[in-house]
Amino acid sequence: MARLNIPSPFPQPDHDHSRCVHRAIDAAERACARRGSRLTSLRRRVLELVWDRHEPVKAYELMDELRDEREGVAPPTVYRSLEFLLDQGLIHRIESMNAYVGCANPDAPHVGQFLICEVCGGVAEMSDPSVSASIHGAAERLGFRVTVPVIEIRGLCPACDGAG
Repeated sequence: MARLNIPSPFPQPDHDHSRCVHRAIDAAERACARRGSRLTSLRRRVLELVWDRHEPVKAYELMDELRDEREGVAPPTVYRSLEFLLDQGLIHRIESMNAYVGCANPDAPHVGQFLICEVCGGVAEMSDPSVSASIHGAAERLGFRVTVPVIEIRGLCPACDGAG
C-alpha cells in the first residue's frame, strides 16, 4: 500500500506558528541555494506573507501588505515574486480560489492534493501517491495526458467539524 504523506496538515490548537514560518523560510533558502536560485528580500517577504496564515492568500492581499511596508510595490512585482515561488515549488496555487499557500516540503516530489475547509478557509496539503497513480492511470486509459494534477477537495477541517 502506498505511503500517505501529509506535508502540511491542518494546524493543531497548540501549533507554534512562528516556528512553522521559520522552518518554511529556512527550507526555502536551502532549496534555492541548492538550485542556484536567488531568494531576494522581496521574494522572501512575499513567502513570509504567504506563510503568515494557514489559509490561502490572494495576490492583492499580499500587495496591500507590501505597500504598507515598501514604496513602489506594483502588481507585476508581486506576480513576478509569486511566479518565482511557484516555479521553485515553495508555494502552491489554489486554483478555485485564485490564492496561494506555502509548500511545507519543497524538496519532496509531490503533486497538489488539497483539503480545503469550507468554514474557516484552512488548507491542508497532502501528497498521496496512490491517489496520483489512480488519476494518471485512469487518464491514460482514456488517452489523456495529465499535465497539472491538482486536486482540491472541500469539506470540514477537524476544528470546524468539532473533532479539534
